[in-house]
Amino acid sequence: MAGTAQIGVTGLAVMGRNLARNFARHGYAVALHNRTASRTRELVEQFGDEGTFVPAETAEEFVAALERPRRLVIMVKAGAATDAVIAEFAPLLEPGDMIIDGGNAHFADTRRREAALRERGLHFVGTGVSGGEEGALNGPSIMPGGSAESYASLGPMLEAIAAKAPDGSPCCAHIGADGAGHFVKMVHNGIEYADMQLIAEAYDLLRHAAGYEPARIAEVFRGWNAGRLDSYLIEITAVVLAHVDAATGKPFVDVVLDQAEQKGTGRWTVQIALDLGVPVSGIAEAVFARSLSGHGDLRAVGRGLAGPTPSPLPADEAERFAEQVEQALYASKLVSYTQGFHQLQAAGAEYDWTLDLGAIAGIWRGGCIIRAAFLDRITAAYAKDPALPSLLADEGFAAELGAAQDAWRTVVATATRLGIPAPGFATALAYYDALRAPRLPAALTQGQRDFFGAHTYHRVDRDGVFHTLWSDGRDEEQQS
Repeated sequence: MAGTAQIGVTGLAVMGRNLARNFARHGYAVALHNRTASRTRELVEQFGDEGTFVPAETAEEFVAALERPRRLVIMVKAGAATDAVIAEFAPLLEPGDMIIDGGNAHFADTRRREAALRERGLHFVGTGVSGGEEGALNGPSIMPGGSAESYASLGPMLEAIAAKAPDGSPCCAHIGADGAGHFVKMVHNGIEYADMQLIAEAYDLLRHAAGYEPARIAEVFRGWNAGRLDSYLIEITAVVLAHVDAATGKPFVDVVLDQAEQKGTGRWTVQIALDLGVPVSGIAEAVFARSLSGHGDLRAVGRGLAGPTPSPLPADEAERFAEQVEQALYASKLVSYTQGFHQLQAAGAEYDWTLDLGAIAGIWRGGCIIRAAFLDRITAAYAKDPALPSLLADEGFAAELGAAQDAWRTVVATATRLGIPAPGFATALAYYDALRAPRLPAALTQGQRDFFGAHTYHRVDRDGVFHTLWSDGRDEEQQS
């Protein structure tokens, strides 16, 4: 049936299969292709009653099944596999057709691919998709980049299958040119790393400072999820903490090896932030915490080092401490989002993208891993002031951080006193204090740089670039 499918998906592993089913459930005829044809047949056999599927065994059959302009979704492993699929299908397409990459590609690769295909008259749409396999099937958060022309054709279909925010708006919007969609997905994942690290630290403090068992901590998290911390990650944390291992009868969290893995998007966020000169210290600490957890031999050696052994607080103090941890978690979470949105602002300027930060916050309200009620506030803040220089410049958020001060500092101090690592909380507080400091010791750092490398410096009392003649022992200055 030539030219009958409105969209096609090649790469039918879990994510690709579920996206294809999602399109079909929304009334679109979906062409299917996979390198292993048996996987295509299995999808049709198992889920053919969910909508209209057009299976194809060859690349030529797959392309022929698509109506013009052709919309071809690639759901394969990022990197060389994606390039190989593009090389296979691009020669079969015609000007105006589009290739949509829904994988976790590095945005620089997306920019390269978009430029190359644009020269051939093809649209390349790097698309961030968040929500895992459940989101892919039932409604993910979708972050498409590429040309405005491609979004005019593809956007309504993506918006149809996307998650819906509490106000009913689709969690999908055109992000910007070339690699903007994958960049925003990368930062989303970086914030996700920070969010998860902060939640883990909150658990650790409740476990070893408050002395609560996992089941009790699950109750605490359920309570938090009914308030301002309402989010998917808080919700599933309560479920994980309440789970009991069937084989041992122990809390599930106690039988899991304490080495967290990562796929790389958080690391990319930090690497690109360094290139942009943007401080994302909360995200960086989350990445480093996972890295440190994986160095089992190093940790084994370190267990003999001197330091305090945590002892639970008295019951009345523990209850008060749990309330303080909630405040520290909320404040630190806000700092992580502040850093992530700062990185998006810097990327927009660097790569000539017009990024609507309020719209980005809006499409993260549903479907994605960091979906949270908190994002309504961020969306509103940018709607009120699209040029908001920092989330901490918003009066409402600034007031909440002010109210959290004592508790936030008490939590960090308690963690230090008891020897419980809380790098996420501590780094977030340090970032906040650095922003509010009237003077930073960077003045001394710049003096040192001028001393050993003649790197010059600026003064606070007059314009110009200066260098002190340190080797002569004279406090002289030269304006260059």
